[in-house]
Amino acid sequence: MDRLTLEQLTERFREPLGLTLVTDAAVSGSDITWSEISRPGLLLAGFEDGFSPDRIQVLAESEFAYLESLDSAAQDAALGRLFVSAVPCVIVSGGRKAPAELVERGNRTGVPVFESDLPAGRLARELSTVLDDLLAPEATIHGTLVDVYGVGLLFTGKSGIGKSECGLDLVEHGHRLVADDVVHVTSTSQGHLIGSGNDLLRHYMEIRGVGIIDVQAIFGIRAIRKQKRIEVEVRLVSWSELDDYERLGVDEVHTEILGVKIPLVTLPLVTGKNITVVSEVIAMNHLLKLRGVHPAREFDRRLRDLASTEERARRMLPGDNE
Repeated sequence: MDRLTLEQLTERFREPLGLTLVTDAAVSGSDITWSEISRPGLLLAGFEDGFSPDRIQVLAESEFAYLESLDSAAQDAALGRLFVSAVPCVIVSGGRKAPAELVERGNRTGVPVFESDLPAGRLARELSTVLDDLLAPEATIHGTLVDVYGVGLLFTGKSGIGKSECGLDLVEHGHRLVADDVVHVTSTSQGHLIGSGNDLLRHYMEIRGVGIIDVQAIFGIRAIRKQKRIEVEVRLVSWSELDDYERLGVDEVHTEILGVKIPLVTLPLVTGKNITVVSEVIAMNHLLKLRGVHPAREFDRRLRDLASTEERARRMLPGDNE
């Protein structure tokens, strides 16, 4: 989701984060759209450059020590800079009670004020973690996701081309099914794509001609996993003599999902082609590339070296320059 309401936040994390709403229940605040948490110490001191009012604001002992050092007029001005309508909420951390003027200001401006038992550092870390997950960009892709040798292979292609059958064969070879038919994809703040299955479908697969099967019941708990990072898209296509398919693989082709680029391998299907073994090789080849070993480029380098050596030898033969 791209935004989170205050109600959703409190419903899910009131207890884990030790949150207690101290402003009126009718105060809803702005939706939360950022996972970063702000400590507004500089803002309270009058330095407004860089202030992000669309982030959750966490107050700790240092902020309160500064506020308590001010006279009433300066304190009122400092709080006025903090309590603006764009702020989703203000959280008083460390088990401290929110001062009455803070609560009153929140009710007046429509900015909710919470108290939390957690220290400011831990509260900020845990809030950022849960918000990263909840606010991560997401998409739904028609395909099959399998963990092959620790590499998440996302099989895509037109309906009926054999994505599920390929996934089933890989499971039979000891690999792990993550999702079939509907793959839910989220993009993390680190630029990774995480794929998971639909809650309803879970570890079930539809095999044409057979029907719905339960992969966990047939192959055991080790044959499935809940989620997996997507690292390579394997696009299954029908063979066509008119298409020019990759032969060497020197230049990698990429696809983009939710703004994240990952390698794309296009596999043309012909009768008798062992897609399962080829898929295993794709995963192992990807692992080699992560270690800095690129077989196609190494082969290309050897060809160039050989051609260069033969050219030098030809030039050294007698009569070549006559």
